[in-house]
Amino acid sequence: MFARLNLIAGVLTVVMVLGLGLPAMADEAVDKAFEALKTYDWGNDRNLLKAIDDAVAASNGDAAAQKDLETRLAAVLGSDAKLAAKDYACRKLSLIASAASVPALAALLGHEKLSHMGRYALERMPAPEALAAIRDAVPKVKGKLKVGMINSLGVRRDAASTGALAALLADSDAEVAAAAAAALGSIGSPEAAKALAKAPESLKAAVADACLACAEQLLADGKKPEAVMIYRALMKPDQPKHVRVAATRGLLAATSK
Repeated sequence: MFARLNLIAGVLTVVMVLGLGLPAMADEAVDKAFEALKTYDWGNDRNLLKAIDDAVAASNGDAAAQKDLETRLAAVLGSDAKLAAKDYACRKLSLIASAASVPALAALLGHEKLSHMGRYALERMPAPEALAAIRDAVPKVKGKLKVGMINSLGVRRDAASTGALAALLADSDAEVAAAAAAALGSIGSPEAAKALAKAPESLKAAVADACLACAEQLLADGKKPEAVMIYRALMKPDQPKHVRVAATRGLLAATSK
């Protein structure tokens, strides 16, 4: 009996000793991974960063741990680290970042190669500062970068950008104008619907799709009269057949509820 108790006590002692060493070992592994991140590039062994992956996953519910990781990852964005390292940092920040990381991520929005990942991280953040950063970047970028910002505003259904998006319906860049229409459709508010109704004729096809999306969102939000009005407008003879069919189905669904 005593021998068995001594054995159990010995095992518990070993477990306690090893357990006490685990946090230190984990911290050391994370430090080593962040050191590797400084020179990380495409083609390098991805396992070099696994300790950061694990730390980010384990930080769920631990505000202090997340804050420490966020600070270290955001610092990478302002360093001379390679694009691959900054891309990685953005991906991790998209999971744990707070408003504190918005300036570092916003600084990437005008970068040709990092804009997408910076925007990706900001788009996933619930902080209003993140959405404001995307909104503020729209007039500062062009081409595909602008289209990307507009798409994010649509994904986030940013009602505050309705006026700016309405103005972009007349943009000389057809892709930008079409993206603005789609974003307004995703926002799906009565104001967005009014803006789409005033869009240039050259955007007719894109606006029709956007209006269908807008009507669907209005209906989901309990704004049935506004949705019905859009569906009926899209059933007019001057609309393509597929639009009229979609509008008819939408109207039937709206009026049957």
